Amino acid sequence: MLFTNIDYLDSNFEIKQGFVGTAKGRIVYIGETDPTYAASISEASVYDFGERYDGSGKLLIPGLYNTHTHAPMTLLRGYAENLALQEWLHTKIFPFEAKITDEIAYPATMLAIAEMLRFGTVSFSDMYFFTDARIKAVLDSGIKANLCHGLLVFDEETTYEQLSGRELNDRYVKEYHNTADGRLKIDLNIHSEYLSNPKVVAAVAEHAQELGVNTHAHLSETRLEHEECKQRRGGLTPTQYFESLGLFNTPCTAAHCVYTEPQDWEIFVKHGVTASANPVSNMKLASGFAPFPQMLDAGVNVGIGTDGMASNNNHNLFKDIYLFALLYKGAAGDPTLITPAQALAAATSAGARAQRREDCGCIEVGKRADLAVLDVTHPWMQPVNDQVNNLIFSAQGTDVVLTMVDDVVLYRDGVWPTIDIERVIAQTQKASDLIKSQL
Repeated sequence: MLFTNIDYLDSNFEIKQGFVGTAKGRIVYIGETDPTYAASISEASVYDFGERYDGSGKLLIPGLYNTHTHAPMTLLRGYAENLALQEWLHTKIFPFEAKITDEIAYPATMLAIAEMLRFGTVSFSDMYFFTDARIKAVLDSGIKANLCHGLLVFDEETTYEQLSGRELNDRYVKEYHNTADGRLKIDLNIHSEYLSNPKVVAAVAEHAQELGVNTHAHLSETRLEHEECKQRRGGLTPTQYFESLGLFNTPCTAAHCVYTEPQDWEIFVKHGVTASANPVSNMKLASGFAPFPQMLDAGVNVGIGTDGMASNNNHNLFKDIYLFALLYKGAAGDPTLITPAQALAAATSAGARAQRREDCGCIEVGKRADLAVLDVTHPWMQPVNDQVNNLIFSAQGTDVVLTMVDDVVLYRDGVWPTIDIERVIAQTQKASDLIKSQL
């Protein structure tokens, strides 16, 4: 596709205008001159761009990266409300999840993917169960994802070898890691400090190193979790505890990080841990305000995630970007915290880095053609004094009119070419109703 006369967000998060050409999965041309008619541009002229896309009134941005999700939890959207985290988990979420099957999880995951594509997300990091169903959904839909199979341990004696997840992790990595031209990656999972034990954490860490894959964990989401870990683990914070057991010896995405401390941020930087901000989820569950401005100052790679649909209610990452750019100003009483460029980096290039997608996350020649187009002619996007500021503080997820992954259009003007949206909506509603009737 050749995007013509379009405003685009460059790798320095500045707005430029020109032509952006994609072919064979990648961005192959960026310039002020139309490569179709400029014979002097020999490198670009060898490509058949196919469709010419009129960029009038449009803004081209890198596709967004959702760094923490539980995709099949679309089934629980609006189900468990106004509850504290531990009560929410044990009285509502776990009993509901016990009724989910792979057959149910597939349309629920497809629904989540459709929602993400609708709002410009090109890749997501997902921690959950029913991994065969999630894998099929990713492969069928065309989106990118890092998936990990959930591990829950409720005592101090269980070993990794006793868990079915040990064998499943081996199989998933062997059969699916870096398949579909790298769209699908497999990570390993530790749910949290409080739903694991030292034996399992150390064994998963070692297994991740052997397999050469990332890890993904919840970390310091609540004050209770953070302080009880210190009591259980000889004064160690969850971050220090995980480091002591080797979990950060491969790249790790640590979700929430609300109660992390300065020494934790040093560990993140040392090991290249990505801290995934989940501002909507943390607000809804009243978990607190994470110190992300300080983490950014310390050099931590910070991404943004929506979390699951029982604690956020939608996969519209623009809402989380907006809150990410605002919450910490209000919490700290400092309006200078979190710049628009930092918020955009967290939602794009930092997420790509977290997933070890070195050829993704920005609009540059040679990068993967993972792009989103916004209609910026709406009243709330006018006038344009600074389009980057508008993108953070004014844009709506519904402004997205096209989402492309590896040069393949997966959403455009209300149509999902790879997803039967009416079917997955109906199937997910039916499955949710069935489970609720059994509780």
